[in-house]
Amino acid sequence: MRRVVVTGLGLVSPVGCGAETAWRNILAGKSGASKIEHFDVSDLACKVAAVIPRVDGRAGGTPEMQGVFDPDAVMSARDRKRIDDFILYAIAAADEAIAHSGWKAETDEQAERAGVILGSGIGGIDTTYNASILLRDRGPRRLSPFVIPAMLINLPSGQVSIRHGLKGPNSALATACATGAHAIGDAARIIACGDADMMLAGGCEASITRLGIGSFVACRAMTTGYNDTPEAASRPYDEGRDGFLMGEGAGVVVLEDYESAKARGANILAECVGYGLSGDAHHITSPAPEGEGGYRAMRMALKKSGLKPSDIGYVNAHGTSTPMGDELEVRAVERLLGEHAAKAKMSSTKSATGHLLGAAGAIEAIFSILALRDKMAPPTLNLENPNVETALDLVPLKAVPFDGKAVMSNSFGFGGTNAAVIFVEAE
Repeated sequence: MRRVVVTGLGLVSPVGCGAETAWRNILAGKSGASKIEHFDVSDLACKVAAVIPRVDGRAGGTPEMQGVFDPDAVMSARDRKRIDDFILYAIAAADEAIAHSGWKAETDEQAERAGVILGSGIGGIDTTYNASILLRDRGPRRLSPFVIPAMLINLPSGQVSIRHGLKGPNSALATACATGAHAIGDAARIIACGDADMMLAGGCEASITRLGIGSFVACRAMTTGYNDTPEAASRPYDEGRDGFLMGEGAGVVVLEDYESAKARGANILAECVGYGLSGDAHHITSPAPEGEGGYRAMRMALKKSGLKPSDIGYVNAHGTSTPMGDELEVRAVERLLGEHAAKAKMSSTKSATGHLLGAAGAIEAIFSILALRDKMAPPTLNLENPNVETALDLVPLKAVPFDGKAVMSNSFGFGGTNAAVIFVEAE
């Protein structure tokens, strides 16, 4: 099995666009939450979300937020009409990741050894909704031939592969909120097994729509108590938490075979050494008792990595701000780390970004890699009155330094699907 390293990062997020910009905002404790202003929320119980700040008028984040997203810098207005925003965000993040890595196919063989796995939890929900209304009101002749390509979850992978000439493995995932982590882990396995030398991997989502917000409210998963104070809405582990805050965006990493990356002089950011996945086999939305499914995914990742629990210095938690899920994950991590739990840091960056659903695992893996680089654990915002008893340092309010040569990122999803990815500094 070949070693797999990370050489590029790309990020479109509610806390800024560009991996380094978003990371600075995360460490500074800035929130991407705001009131929803780009569609009618008067009849919705949740009126807030973590919206990407955009130059085309969609408000998001705090007024001083850096890294505003410019759609025109990605593609023309004409081309954007043919895709859904979840694809647009994936393309932008992939462009940044490839540029950051410095990778370029010099031969046909190199292009054939480069692939892409980008997933989404929901896909083109806004396109689906609008097409349904158009079909009802004006009939089938008014439907665009681009409706289906704008909806499909595999089209971010397809669009990116076409844009960058990636002729190797081309796939997509849809494992709800674990999608981004699964994509990275599966892509790493493809490289480790020798089926590709480079893979773009990650997740994307653009579900802040009337249908998206209304549906998650209906299944009682979303915050509804902070409509007047959006920055306070996402509060993992705090006694005031009442459900998750939705976010949007994309995270993409460039993974490479270590020897190939070394040969071309790449800047190696981290090595992916552990990947675990599991199923709860318990309930469609509620996690298994004691976080047992998530624990097994983490245990598998740790075993694959060959590391000891004491090597894990920081855990980027799934931590969505739901009453049950937060506590069960804490128990699972405590069980995994044992006596080392008292020395480890664990935080939820969803307190700043909201929950990006299928993109969450990817952007949180990126934050974990940057945390490893800087040896800084990002804060859990709004953690003012913890009501989860634990030996873990949940990093309330302010970033703190940590010790340890490895970091772990967790992602769990509806249907009982779980993923954990572990990174170390590449030797």
